[in-house]
Amino acid sequence: MVERIAHDAPVLIIGLGRFGAATAGQLERLDRDVLAVDTDAGLVQKWAERVTHTVQADARNIDALRQIGAQDFSIAVVAVGSSIEASVLITANLVDLKIPQIWAKAISQSHGKILARIGANHVIYPEAEAGERVAHLVSGRMLDFIEFDDDFAIVKMYPPKAIRGMSLNDSGIRTKHRLTVVGVKSPGKEFTYATPETVISNHDLIIVSGNSHDIERFAGLQS
Repeated sequence: MVERIAHDAPVLIIGLGRFGAATAGQLERLDRDVLAVDTDAGLVQKWAERVTHTVQADARNIDALRQIGAQDFSIAVVAVGSSIEASVLITANLVDLKIPQIWAKAISQSHGKILARIGANHVIYPEAEAGERVAHLVSGRMLDFIEFDDDFAIVKMYPPKAIRGMSLNDSGIRTKHRLTVVGVKSPGKEFTYATPETVISNHDLIIVSGNSHDIERFAGLQS
């Protein structure tokens, strides 16, 4: 039976480089308890007042992890990426400590495969994912782009001229473009859920969901 992990469970983060520090900082803003670990005393000191707990330790040493109580965590993030050897060794140590959920940063597909094979539950490719996202955004009409598995995406964008000034039902966005407008934001107002009767104006922003290739084509329509 899969162990159920509390949504507010404390998080162990190993590595306080840009990715690890950003993750620790965001978790802190979400009121999550964080223990951030790094071998660099300067980084540990820098983040000492920004996250719940910081400690200087070498996570490549399983005894060092035991001393800081790593085995008591349900969630761990291996944010070390510059050294593949260190990343793999740390992940293996966390697996040996039977931490239920391990997220690990990878810098290449081969690195990611190794992490997955030794027991990482989730492998993250931050640089590759950021590059893919930017590639979609450079067209200029998309303001944000999130892609999930199977080429499904959710996008914040300006509405093409083809659907402006009419209700979503009349625009035929679902039948013509195979997409769904999830939300609409008019100037000075918050996002609201879209309905078939929602009319899109020239100044609105829209949230669109659907196949990423269909979204690309839709975004490329005459503005």
